[in-house]
Amino acid sequence: MMINLSDQDKNTLPIAGQDRPELRKAIEEIVESGFLGVSLRVHDERGAWAGSAGVAELGGTEAPPVNGHARIGSNTKTFTATLVLQLVAEGKIGLDTPVAGYLPEFGLDGRITVRMLLQHTSGIFNFTGEVYDDGSIVHGIAVPYSTTGKQWLDNRFHTYRPEELVRLALSKPARFAPGTGWSYANTNYVLARLLIEKVSGRSLAEEMQERILGPLGLSGTVVPDASPEIPAPHAHIYYRYQEDGRQKTIDITRYNPSWVSTGGDMISTSQDLATFISALVGGKLLPAPLLTEMCTPHPTGIPNMDYGLGVFVQKTDRGATVITHNGGNVGSASLMYSTPDGSKTLTAVLNWVDDAEMSIAAAFQNAQHKLVNEVFCGEHADPAQPAD
Repeated sequence: MMINLSDQDKNTLPIAGQDRPELRKAIEEIVESGFLGVSLRVHDERGAWAGSAGVAELGGTEAPPVNGHARIGSNTKTFTATLVLQLVAEGKIGLDTPVAGYLPEFGLDGRITVRMLLQHTSGIFNFTGEVYDDGSIVHGIAVPYSTTGKQWLDNRFHTYRPEELVRLALSKPARFAPGTGWSYANTNYVLARLLIEKVSGRSLAEEMQERILGPLGLSGTVVPDASPEIPAPHAHIYYRYQEDGRQKTIDITRYNPSWVSTGGDMISTSQDLATFISALVGGKLLPAPLLTEMCTPHPTGIPNMDYGLGVFVQKTDRGATVITHNGGNVGSASLMYSTPDGSKTLTAVLNWVDDAEMSIAAAFQNAQHKLVNEVFCGEHADPAQPAD
């Protein structure tokens, strides 16, 4: 099993020669469960540790870069929610004000408030598709995880504009009346982006740079909009599919992320994610009352996992609370966890060979469970226990 600990990260360790065999073992086991590679970063009472296992590239021998760039998926939502709440703090947005007043061009249900967008309680259709309780599926745009997986692959450099995604979602029936349920929908955060841009008069990228990335020194974090590029260093990601009766695997590290827009398009590093979540829960980005609002759990129906405003509020196996948001994208994912006071953080990025059947899904859930148990419960995850 290949393990990498960069010289830069060795130099950041407060205890000379410190090793964390339990963390090394955890990431080795995650790779063995089906991932190409994983890089992990932990800040806790023992100091800082970072390492990686597996490979950065299919068929290669080098481990993933410890602080490589990765597509962070829905961790984007936490950044976006923070921006919205900063504008709330300045009196430019009302948290319980109808969104239609800010974005009248979409004809939104007048009962939908800004809070409902951030909390996923608006009921608006998810433009990447909905799976209903009876098992029925209503498709939205072409996505990797559907019968149209090959269609997404063939059009992976296509540009979707946020307004287009919102209008598609609004052409479908709402999942429930505003405020009467909870359902995770990327559309909520595309609307949040448009809200930020309308109120500020600037692009999301400009606002993000001035308000969060610049002040925190997050030089490895990018708002790509429709650019397919990802800065070096980075691990590679892949997609596996069937064509003419043959299985093919291609490198999809470069693709246009506008299909998930502000629901999951940002790029970052494990170090930047650790800095961000620690600063956020530590009160450096929001006034205390709004940070409390952000971290106040709302029921989701998911065991031990409620939702605030742009963050999940999770209970560990031992009953401890962690503030988290993870992000899964095609072939890659990022994990971001913190204790409520920011004193202990876990961030990680993973890369793999993806497919329309989401064959890695169970292993991904188990990987999260394993790492949370190891870092926040101080024990190896019991593989017999259900994943979070």
